[in-house]
Amino acid sequence: MISTAIRVARVGSAAELAAAALMMLGFPCLMLAALLPSVAAFAAAAAVTYLADHYLHRRGSYLINRLGKVRAGLSIRFLIRQLLLVLLLARLDLSDSLVFYAAIACFLAFYGFQAPHGALITLIRLRRKMPVATRNVDLASRLRIPDAPPRRLLSRSAEKMLHLDLGAVVGVLVCGATDNNVYGFAGIALTLALGFGYVAVLVPFVRGRKVPPNAEKVLGAVDDWLRAYRPETVLYFSGSRDSAYQVNMWLETMEQLDTRPLIILRERAILERMAPTTVPVICVPGGVHLMNMDLSTVRVALYAANVGKNIHMLRVPTIKHVFIGHGDSDKLASVNPFSKVYDEVWTAGRAGRDRYAIADVGVRDDDIVEVGRPQLAPIQPWGGVPEGRIPTVLYAPTWEGWDDNPGNTSILLAGENIVKRLLAADRPVRVLYKPHPFTGTRSAQAKAAHERITALVQKAAAERAADPRFAADSAAQGAAKAELARIEARIAELTGAAEKGDEAEATRDGMVDTAKHAEVARLRAEWDDAYWRSFGTAEHRVITGAEPRLYDCFNVSDAMVSDISSVVSDFIASGKPYAVTDSAELGVEEFKRQNTAVRAAVILSNSAAELGELLAAVADPAADGQAAARLELKRYLLGPDEPASIDQFNSAVRELARKAERRNIGQETGTSAAAVDLAGAVPRQRVTGETDGAAVTG
Repeated sequence: MISTAIRVARVGSAAELAAAALMMLGFPCLMLAALLPSVAAFAAAAAVTYLADHYLHRRGSYLINRLGKVRAGLSIRFLIRQLLLVLLLARLDLSDSLVFYAAIACFLAFYGFQAPHGALITLIRLRRKMPVATRNVDLASRLRIPDAPPRRLLSRSAEKMLHLDLGAVVGVLVCGATDNNVYGFAGIALTLALGFGYVAVLVPFVRGRKVPPNAEKVLGAVDDWLRAYRPETVLYFSGSRDSAYQVNMWLETMEQLDTRPLIILRERAILERMAPTTVPVICVPGGVHLMNMDLSTVRVALYAANVGKNIHMLRVPTIKHVFIGHGDSDKLASVNPFSKVYDEVWTAGRAGRDRYAIADVGVRDDDIVEVGRPQLAPIQPWGGVPEGRIPTVLYAPTWEGWDDNPGNTSILLAGENIVKRLLAADRPVRVLYKPHPFTGTRSAQAKAAHERITALVQKAAAERAADPRFAADSAAQGAAKAELARIEARIAELTGAAEKGDEAEATRDGMVDTAKHAEVARLRAEWDDAYWRSFGTAEHRVITGAEPRLYDCFNVSDAMVSDISSVVSDFIASGKPYAVTDSAELGVEEFKRQNTAVRAAVILSNSAAELGELLAAVADPAADGQAAARLELKRYLLGPDEPASIDQFNSAVRELARKAERRNIGQETGTSAAAVDLAGAVPRQRVTGETDGAAVTG
């Protein structure tokens, strides 16, 4: 019943639901206490409403937002409590007392402070909102950007301002209980002084040197930096805050480019969720601002998603535009007709080229370039199950999607069957369950199935821990856990610098420390190694959250069960056996016909009865009938192993930059691009690790 109430009220926990109930019950109790009248009861009910309200705000409760929608917002709740306090004074026969009139005047004046307070807060935020936000861009030497106001002044400012009435409320209640007016006047004076002080302390931040430069100066400084840096290759991205992973997956590739890289984002929410990088980043929310930026040195623009705002960059004819996507799978997104607006479409391997040919959406074969998948470099090839260790099988289903298509995920119809059969395998295996982070966000049935699967894995893990056959080295695990704690503390020390006051301050100070960045990368690799050593090699595990990463799970697994998604295509890079669930029950032949990535997989029905074939392939390489097919499919989907994918990617960037240069010189000279001699015309190749600063000419 409690869980149902939590879901209906859309609160996060039982404690949050209890706080909401107490706050709602508190106001009728305040009225009853005022009518009785009872100072003690009023004080108790007021304390409950204050504390419950404060708790819900601290938790960011959805209920707070809903109360505002039904005209029971924060200001109204405080006003009602103050009016009931005035009613209490009247019922105590204090209506002829000076405290009575002083309290009314105090609350009127106090609400008078709300308007300038709110206006100042809004003005400060507007004036400190930069037309662009940056990381790793040296604006501090070009602009004077003042420090942000103390966070305590701006964070939850309306709530803090309204809570200053506590002085008057407490003073008046003590006055009502003791009949001593001094307490009432003291509380009223305290509330008025604090309210006036809060307004006064904000005034300096809207004038003089505490105000950041205007948009024109900021954009001029960005253009000045661009002329000095001379970016050559841009990763352009726009999307919702939940799509930040789509740009994050390309950060390491951008860091390894031979040309000078730049990342352009369109939404501040993406910048907030972006992983640390050494590449310069400029977030330009305004389309006009973007179109006026000096990008004259850029020759190649890379697009990770097909979105409407891409048009603001696609309009630039001096740049060659490339769709690189954010995954490689047989989903319809991989052959979006919008892709024909780009000069080229880069795919991992031959499969991507064939998808466009079959889809016939207008993308010419000549405009498709196979570049591999640079992100897959961390995935290690399989050498069989190490001696003395039981096999590990990863179950990594995708989420339920935006519709109720049964083929979206195996969670609903097959998930429990898969896990039960793995846990009950004749030859014991270890099960790692790593669901998609969106699992259960849209479908209550998917969430319930995920919870049941989690319970199955955790129960089996507890049973195995008590089984002497799978006894682990507790000393080694303890040492690994101590190492984990040490690494986490060091990472927190390196990344836990004081949080920036606001966007302007983060833009001013957002230069990455390359030495710390490199150390954090090394520590994260050490963390991953220690994590897997911190529990037994036979221990079942539910893995959620960002760490360990999916590819780290690939590397410790000997086989995988998944659904149709880019996860399958990525796992194929390991060469390990895998199974894919035909949740929509298309049948093996039709399922393979529609989905290239499953052609070397064990195809599972919703009963998961076919899992024995996968487990046999893991246990005995001689029983692995799909090994040769997987190798061929890997080349087809992801391209050849040599040269390395990052080398293929860099080569494609350089070649397209030459095409852009030919086109631009041809436009200037009136000759065709094919006739242009590029000798000495293309910017020199950047050396990996080179400091990106002033302009460098070739």
